[in-house]
Amino acid sequence: MELANPVNHRRQQGVVLVVALVFLISLTAVASALMLSSTTDIKMAGASQEKVEAVQEAISALDETIADQIVDGTNLFAGTDFPQVVDSVQSVSVNDVTITNNNTTTKPVGCPHTALASSSDKIGCNVLTITVNNSYGRKNTSNINAQAGIAQEVLDL
Repeated sequence: MELANPVNHRRQQGVVLVVALVFLISLTAVASALMLSSTTDIKMAGASQEKVEAVQEAISALDETIADQIVDGTNLFAGTDFPQVVDSVQSVSVNDVTITNNNTTTKPVGCPHTALASSSDKIGCNVLTITVNNSYGRKNTSNINAQAGIAQEVLDL
């Protein structure tokens, strides 16, 4: 009894081998592309986390500087010698903290957002800016600047 459709088995085995190799190569390419993509995602997530930490460190340095001036009694905000570099920040590591005076003269100016009933006009304000610089990233190549505005009431003598 003869078969109606004779098949050459030797030739068929070679075709299966070629098809299997094509599938293997394509699946390997897809897997390596997915692994490369996930590695990039991990690096980007790490860089994003470093930036968030640097911003939080800068904000913490601002808060600590303000708290130190209120609690310790040193009150650099009431001074007249600006800009002043603050070296009392201990809780976080930042590049530098600087207090600068925004007044155009050395004398206090009117306080913003207040309406005090003072007939003698002896109360003025030092309008100041606290600036924190903090580096982050690989080899500290990126920089974060955080600023806070302060209006310190002082006697205008």
